[in-house]
Amino acid sequence: MNGLMMHRPLLQSGLLDYAAESFPAAEIVSRRVEGDLHRQGWAATRARAVQLSHALEALGVQPGDRVATLAWNGHRHLEVYHAVPAIGAICHTINPRLSAEQMCFIAHHAGDRLIFTDLTFVPMLERLQDQLPQMRYVVMTDRAHMPETALDALCYEDLLQGHPTDRVWPDFPETTVSGLCYTSGTTGDPKGTLYSHRSNMLHALATAAVLGPDLGPQPRILPVVPLFHVNAWGLPFTGPLIGASLIMPGPHLDGASLWDLCDTEGVESAWGVPTIWQGLLAEIRARGAKPAALRHIVVGGSAMPRSLIEGFEKLGVDVNHAWGMTETSPLGSQGSLTPEQRALPFDQRMALKQGQGRRVFGVEMKIVDDAGLRQPHDGRAMGELFVRGNTVTAGYFKNPEASAKALDAEGWFGTGDIASISPEGMLTLRDRAKDLIKSGGEWISSIDVENLAVAHPKVAQCAVIALPHPKWDERPLLVVKPAANEAPTLAEIHDLLRPHLAGWQLPDDLVLVDEMPLTATGKISKLTLRHRFADHVLPDLRDA
Repeated sequence: MNGLMMHRPLLQSGLLDYAAESFPAAEIVSRRVEGDLHRQGWAATRARAVQLSHALEALGVQPGDRVATLAWNGHRHLEVYHAVPAIGAICHTINPRLSAEQMCFIAHHAGDRLIFTDLTFVPMLERLQDQLPQMRYVVMTDRAHMPETALDALCYEDLLQGHPTDRVWPDFPETTVSGLCYTSGTTGDPKGTLYSHRSNMLHALATAAVLGPDLGPQPRILPVVPLFHVNAWGLPFTGPLIGASLIMPGPHLDGASLWDLCDTEGVESAWGVPTIWQGLLAEIRARGAKPAALRHIVVGGSAMPRSLIEGFEKLGVDVNHAWGMTETSPLGSQGSLTPEQRALPFDQRMALKQGQGRRVFGVEMKIVDDAGLRQPHDGRAMGELFVRGNTVTAGYFKNPEASAKALDAEGWFGTGDIASISPEGMLTLRDRAKDLIKSGGEWISSIDVENLAVAHPKVAQCAVIALPHPKWDERPLLVVKPAANEAPTLAEIHDLLRPHLAGWQLPDDLVLVDEMPLTATGKISKLTLRHRFADHVLPDLRDA
């Protein structure tokens, strides 16, 4: 027997409608590439997204078409975020920090028809035009700042002109794809995660439920996490749901710029990776004061050092240590403390905040050993973390091989992280199941680097391991067994890798060995290498 309640699809277009009607005082503040500070409310954001949706349809964009973005956090990017899915098309964010080779692969694999870009990236796209799929370009600026370009480019503000500012949004199934984000977190080519309207709406509701008490009513939030990084952790959707003001930083993410923006705009909560907070904390100490209204930060992407957590907590800034990944939309757990935990002594609270908190509603977790057997949630047992839920991927876009490997026999997604879970449900990541290196919140695949480096004629064998770094969390060290008696230099390896990898993915240092340590099965023992080079000091730290 079914209930007798109406069934309305959970569509993202309802978010703008709700925010426009319910939160007239909230605003989107954008530090734009053009150099000015722009303000508009949620009603204006909806009106401009409506205009853009009409413009997209006039350009021939159909449901299911992929529309790409290559842009910083700003109001125009947010408008694209909402307009594209509202007509049934797919918003595909591209990370400009990837190498040119990776970006071109992603654009072709996605089949992008149109790309919205900030002024910053026009020269890059001009250089890559012949390697990208045939598509139209829209430069997100006004006529006064529109550059002369060899691209088949339209001006964003011209594109909106003349189109209606209101409409009834189309209806379609809530399982329709709304967004596409690629991850290069494992070996091989980047893999695409497809989000649905339903999954993004449930993610927004879950985020509002678990973080709402800490955020407070209609908070002013600074999304330092980019819109091209897993939907800016869902803020484009959670923001209008809770009536938040979003303070968009544009390309200026240094400590001084963020301090000024936080202080002048009364930012209460800021979201980003640990390297961002290192820069902001250094600026706070240099100025002798924190931004006046700042009281809360959300940190993810990589583990935040305890010293950094304590630095903010001693300033009265509540640190929420969260965990997630592209495949989990991304929020899987978050670190807000219960009233009982908040009453604990400072050292005990900080120990709790070093972990990744409790799972959010709708995300189930288990840890398993190498044989796939479940391990107890006793805080001591460790195993690979598996998750499932309505906001967790069930496979990868146009990648049946990776999709087949993504889930276990029970339908749970394997995260590749080694973790423990306490009886109180507190998640702590212990290690990585694979040899990934996480630098500044971004993944580096050790095998991708190795496969490229071993092609050098002076390299017989090589391995890449992670070394700890106070700023970037981890950085790659390349261990090489030279071919014959001729050893490569780090510069030679960089020259080989640079056309294929982004600059931040290149190894920081190179060490030579006579023989590679091997496991019983004949594989290079990275565990042995980690022990051997545990005290190795990377070049940029030698004079520190």
